[in-house]
Amino acid sequence: MNYRVQPTAQVDATAEIGDGSSVWELAQIREDARLGAGCVVGRGAYVGTGVQIGDNVKIQNYALVYEPAELGDGVFIGPAVVLTNDHNPRSVDPEGHQKRGGDWEAVGVRIAEGASIGARAVCVAPLTIGRWAMVAAGSVVTKDVPDFALVMGVPARQAGWVGRSGVRLAERAGEAGAWECPRTGEVYDEKDGVLTKRD
Repeated sequence: MNYRVQPTAQVDATAEIGDGSSVWELAQIREDARLGAGCVVGRGAYVGTGVQIGDNVKIQNYALVYEPAELGDGVFIGPAVVLTNDHNPRSVDPEGHQKRGGDWEAVGVRIAEGASIGARAVCVAPLTIGRWAMVAAGSVVTKDVPDFALVMGVPARQAGWVGRSGVRLAERAGEAGAWECPRTGEVYDEKDGVLTKRD
């Protein structure tokens, strides 16, 4: 076993934990969940049944990652983030009987490589958050987020672009549709609402 699980954490025997990963106090990892290498699951976090998590993912304290979520490599999930899995939640059916697992169809949140979800944000499934996108703390995301987009608010709306470093991009002087990272100098091109990193 080349990973660390604190004694108060609950990790199901069928869950797969990658090399170098850490699961902290009171966290719960459910059946058939898969965590890649180098992941950190914070205190009190929840990872649902069958959730698929890439390498080097950080899930901060008390975040709730409900199945069937998929998190790509390098994703950051801030403290108390919620990834939902039921677009029309009800405790009971129309006849008043308590709903069970087979009484509804789980839908998931897919978060692509390098994206970050800020503290206490809620992502309402089904939706996809693109590569290296950033969701501001406290936002409620109800629709797909493009690669490199910065979204914020309730409901979340795009407020700009961010680069791979997480810093908000600035328009490049004298070059329409071009954006530059103030930290790294990387240049990105925007066309029809899509941002791509320039080679």
